[in-house]
Amino acid sequence: MIAHLHSLPLPHTTTPMSADAFSHVTTWVFDLDHTLYPPEARLFDLIEVRMTKWVMAAVGVDRAEADRLRMHYWQTHRTTLAGLMREHDVDPEPYLVDVHDISMGTLTPDPVLAARIRALPGRRIVYTNGCAPYAERVLDARGLSGLFDAIYGVEHAGFLPKPERGAFDAVFAQDKLNPLQATMFEDDPRNLAVPHDLGMRTVHVAPARADAPHVQFHTDDLSSFLHDLQR
Repeated sequence: MIAHLHSLPLPHTTTPMSADAFSHVTTWVFDLDHTLYPPEARLFDLIEVRMTKWVMAAVGVDRAEADRLRMHYWQTHRTTLAGLMREHDVDPEPYLVDVHDISMGTLTPDPVLAARIRALPGRRIVYTNGCAPYAERVLDARGLSGLFDAIYGVEHAGFLPKPERGAFDAVFAQDKLNPLQATMFEDDPRNLAVPHDLGMRTVHVAPARADAPHVQFHTDDLSSFLHDLQR
């Protein structure tokens, strides 16, 4: 068994998958937040503060109610933005600019991860529920700029969020990727269900593995996982 690769068995077999399970992959799809940088950077804490302020202003409620609404939006619509758009007709573009206007000071370059991403055969793309300009700032702070063939944000999915099927369909159609020859790396296991249904390899990047049939592999160390694939 390859170190750092922990897989569910393929259907009708008890044989664990290995790096050979990725030999057909020609497109590598990476989520951004908590996937290409560690959760310990706590960028989302800063984003959440700005989200709460935006909800307070847009809906006209106090902080406690704004936090309650944000949880409601997340549970019902998958993201705060989707809830604001669907329930309050909020313009998404100013929202995305404002909530992602945060410091990158907690991020540090990772040249080892950069080298391992660069060594992947085929195309490499980023697909985030944030916006593409924010993704570019994160990649720059991590020393990962110039490694990806395309960067897609929620704006490229018509502001539909992962894990909605329509969001994946929109982005993958623009990219012209073949799901049967692609892998998705994600920290949120909900966002791996559609890729799995489409025939992609799915890799859950998180401290603890989600127990779900659409999670084929898990790693708590993306860099080591990529290294093991390239042996």
